[in-house]
Amino acid sequence: MNIIKKTFLALLVIISLMVSGFVIWGSTPMQPMPEALNALQSSAQVSVRTTPWLEFTPAGAQPRAGLILYPGARVDPRAYAPMARAIAESGYLVVVPQMPLNFAIFGADKADAIIAAHPEISQWVLSGHSLGGVMASTYARQNPQRVKGLILLAAYPAGSDDLSQSDLKVSSIFASLDGLATPDKVTSARPLLPPTTDWVEITGGNHAQFGWYGEQPGDQAALISRQAQQEQLVSAALQLLASLNKDRT
Repeated sequence: MNIIKKTFLALLVIISLMVSGFVIWGSTPMQPMPEALNALQSSAQVSVRTTPWLEFTPAGAQPRAGLILYPGARVDPRAYAPMARAIAESGYLVVVPQMPLNFAIFGADKADAIIAAHPEISQWVLSGHSLGGVMASTYARQNPQRVKGLILLAAYPAGSDDLSQSDLKVSSIFASLDGLATPDKVTSARPLLPPTTDWVEITGGNHAQFGWYGEQPGDQAALISRQAQQEQLVSAALQLLASLNKDRT
């Protein structure tokens, strides 16, 4: 019995250390670059709130469509501020939530509170980078009545999230030099997405340049600037958002 007790206690200690290590690791995300921090300042074009989530609202206008962006794994949500700000400047509400331990897998339902807080928004598009895109796909499948569109950034749905028969407007934006969500991995998810999905490949882009947090282990070196990649992905995102208004006319 003493051996069993000692073995059990040793396992508890090991598990406790593993959990503690994961919590510490998850609590130290990749940090935003100076450009991202600068994008958090309100201006005459965009009003920025940083609590209870990052919220970018076009000034002097009442947006009717909104975009919720789930961050990638272990990425500080502020790293997506430049992209969020650029989209807001075109007249859309953009919200970037903080995920528990910086992993969207622990906060797939974060969109619930955001949608509830903005009853004035009649059309929502969900987006996500990398793991954030996986969980955005899960939310879209589970809440078809709440979400009109899905923008995947270097991401693809899990096998259990078949959206091929849904009415969602979908844009899958990926980069040719992504070392993590490679083009092959992204495009292999075609059977899980609607046949009307817009596939946008950013030639020369990589995984980390979907945000502003520097380089990322396992990624390839980009052949275009971060700004150039951002301009292309913002343009593609705005095309999907604009298509919502076309459906209402």
